Amino acid sequence: MPDDHGPAAAYAADRRRRAYPVFHEFSGLYSFGLDDFQVRACHEIEDGRGVLVAAPTGSGKTIVGEFAIHLALATGRKCFYTTPIKALSNQKFHDLVARYGEDQVGLLTGDHTVNGEAPVVVMTTEVLRNMIYAGSRTLLGLGFVVMDEVHYLADRARGAVWEEIIIHVPESVALVSLSATVSNAEEFGEWLTEVRGEVTTIVEERRPVPLYQHVMAGRKLLDLFAASDVDAAAGFVREGTPVNRELERLARDDWASHRVRDRRSPKQSRGRGSDNRRPVGNGRRVWVPSRVDVVDRLEREGLLPAINFIFSRVGCDAAVTQCLAAGVRLTTPEERDAIFAFVEDSCRHLPEEDLHVLGYHDFLDGLTRGVAAHHAGLLPTFKEIVEQLFVRGLCKVVFATETLALGINMPARTVVIEKLTKWDGETHADITPGQYTQLTGRAGRRGLDVEGHAVVLWQPGMNPRELAGLASTRTYPLRSSFAPSYNMAANLVHQFGRERSRELLEQSFAQFQADRAVVGLARKLRKSDDALSGYAEAATCHLGDFMEYAGLRRRISEVEKAAARERKADQRAEAAESVRRLRPGDVIRVPAGKFAGWAVVVDPGSPTEEPRPYVVTAERQARRLAMIDFPQPVEPAARLKVPRGFNGRNPQMRRDLASALRTRTHDLAPPPPSKRGKGARPEDVDDRVAELRQRLREHPCHDCPEREDHARWAERWFKLDRDAATLRQRIERRTNTVARQFDRVCEVLTALGYLDGDTVTERGSHLRVLYSDTDLLAAESLRRGLWDDLDASELAAALSVLAFEARRPDDASSPRLPGGRTREAIGGMVRLWGELDSLERDHRLDLLRQPDLGFAWAAHRWAEGDELDGILTVTDLAAGDFVRWMKQLLDLTGQVADAAGPGPLRETAREAGRRLKRGVVAYSSVND
Repeated sequence: MPDDHGPAAAYAADRRRRAYPVFHEFSGLYSFGLDDFQVRACHEIEDGRGVLVAAPTGSGKTIVGEFAIHLALATGRKCFYTTPIKALSNQKFHDLVARYGEDQVGLLTGDHTVNGEAPVVVMTTEVLRNMIYAGSRTLLGLGFVVMDEVHYLADRARGAVWEEIIIHVPESVALVSLSATVSNAEEFGEWLTEVRGEVTTIVEERRPVPLYQHVMAGRKLLDLFAASDVDAAAGFVREGTPVNRELERLARDDWASHRVRDRRSPKQSRGRGSDNRRPVGNGRRVWVPSRVDVVDRLEREGLLPAINFIFSRVGCDAAVTQCLAAGVRLTTPEERDAIFAFVEDSCRHLPEEDLHVLGYHDFLDGLTRGVAAHHAGLLPTFKEIVEQLFVRGLCKVVFATETLALGINMPARTVVIEKLTKWDGETHADITPGQYTQLTGRAGRRGLDVEGHAVVLWQPGMNPRELAGLASTRTYPLRSSFAPSYNMAANLVHQFGRERSRELLEQSFAQFQADRAVVGLARKLRKSDDALSGYAEAATCHLGDFMEYAGLRRRISEVEKAAARERKADQRAEAAESVRRLRPGDVIRVPAGKFAGWAVVVDPGSPTEEPRPYVVTAERQARRLAMIDFPQPVEPAARLKVPRGFNGRNPQMRRDLASALRTRTHDLAPPPPSKRGKGARPEDVDDRVAELRQRLREHPCHDCPEREDHARWAERWFKLDRDAATLRQRIERRTNTVARQFDRVCEVLTALGYLDGDTVTERGSHLRVLYSDTDLLAAESLRRGLWDDLDASELAAALSVLAFEARRPDDASSPRLPGGRTREAIGGMVRLWGELDSLERDHRLDLLRQPDLGFAWAAHRWAEGDELDGILTVTDLAAGDFVRWMKQLLDLTGQVADAAGPGPLRETAREAGRRLKRGVVAYSSVND
């Protein structure tokens, strides 16, 4: 082994100290030696280069970002530390204040501004993006930007912000990008080098703390991988590592149980502490462990603290309740006293009358026993209390949704995953290797644990080999989600003009990845072109140009098909017009579909959009129909009185109206099939076909004895030519895709008068400070004066439809709305969205989401001073969701105030913000 203390080692160390004096000083701040990847990254930064560091969760990437801060302070420059979420910004702010002092560190999160002109400022990425667009003077003297969790640029909703910053931050600024492990880090690094200059990519795949993988079946804790594999035994897993044979036997037993289980046996109890055991054919038992059993086993094995991921808010809360009911207690009396004092002090600002509705006492009871839930429905104050107590080692088990894995730094000794499927908004989908790695990456606390543990709970039908694939796969690439928005376009054109903006957007990672994909498509196109030449040669006719002849044949077929399509289109238009003429009370015969037959119209639907009448059928069904149910025109056969205030959800009302409908139609004969739209072809079509057929007969190739053989080759040519054209379109779509979308966005803004060539007009200037995903709808509502007559509470309700987005929209629900001017304003905004949506479709765009009315009543009542208990009871919102949407709404009221300019609306928006920021909304963070 080399002599680490010999003359050569001392000489090398001295050279490093002289070459990297700031790093030498910085590394002395830590009680442990830094890893090689950290040292290499810090050296690159001190050499003046940007870095991309891709390393596993918990490996210490943030040390590289902290060195950039240290270097900035040492050289008299500024450093911005950006994070994707406010909670992570708050945590980082407190860490840095503890190291460098209050005068050196600031915080900007939208909610809070603390010492914003300090040399080191922690902020959310959106704040930095907005500063760049505004040309803020705070950017002067900026030397470094640390982009923590830069892999967030794959996020569909917010990912574009990261790319905007990377492209537009001044060239003199060095970027320090910190990412989770991704399989295409080199590709991402190449792009960073292309747009930023010298950037060094450093990839670290091995965790500093080994991670052991287990499966818990009943009360048995089994290794996932075979102990004979050296790397797996050390906690480092390669793809293809063999699975523990005992687990494979359990899987076979489980499979056998499905075949021989007595179906007449009663279902197993799932009560408190139940093992959910299921007998199998050979006398063995395989069962899903209860949550209480999991906690007990981890405590006995010394594997706490632990995070138990349950992909359900309700499941997380239920898990805490089950632990309390089973008498779980994981804390000492001294720890309980410390927890009680900390929680009481942290919640002293919460209104006493709100504590009950917030579930405070159950929350406190769980924490004093060392157990808590953590999910987005929890009050932010409660979430941060859980985080801080967990980091301090006082909270022993947290039942959390996957959002915790993407949030703040909260490592554990053990991570438990209850199921390998989760609801993705549409279906229960298997978690991906990337998600599995992100979740289990929390296990193993550097400096506290010599090893981390990941435990997956046994579920019926589990395949250990598939789980092993999840635990060892390394293929999770970073994909750009970048797309130009209206606000982005307005800001870019204002700063750079349209052509320069287009060039900047072509530098995006999205375009970089698209251009690489074009290479493979171009290769396919070359092969197609070669084959086309061969087909054309095979179709050669000695009598004349056979491809010309084949073209005539295809033209005849196309003209006849087009005429048929036109007749169908005419019939569809006539059918739509007939449905549009319907009125409430019309009795009609629905021609087709699931609800074909007699029906009475309750509501004919929108007169401007595609008609969708709401009807009650003779079979007592109330449904809103679509044009697919009307392949032919329909006419009212009779009239029927629909009761005032009819409610299709009321079974008795449906029965009564259906009974009246059956009586009214008892003697009515079904209308005869419609003859309209089925007439003869137009005369000009027949003339055109006759002319083409005459030219076909006169062509020299018409009498060729090998005509049909030539025709087969020609047909292959046309089919391949069509496929090649599709390839060309795909290449065209991928080439300059971002720039083309930017052009379309600019065309919409030009049509609305927001842009005039390279100039953002006065009308468009409001858009530049509206950053929501409904930016254009907000700007147009402002311009058209839809909010001018509203008071503060009414404005809060109106703006909520732009800020709020339901987790699981229910199309059938009718949200509760305030009345009067608020309802009128919201109605105007919905109609305006319809206009803008139509304008977008004309320009092949789909950027604006539909306004969501589900929070308007809550926003109005909160602004009017109603108590939290009443609002949460009526709306069925979780406290955390309520606060989060209020924060979003507060942010939007501030943007509207800025966009409105001096005048009454600005004052109304500011007053709305003041009314909303009270109670749990005003005091939603222990960091406030």
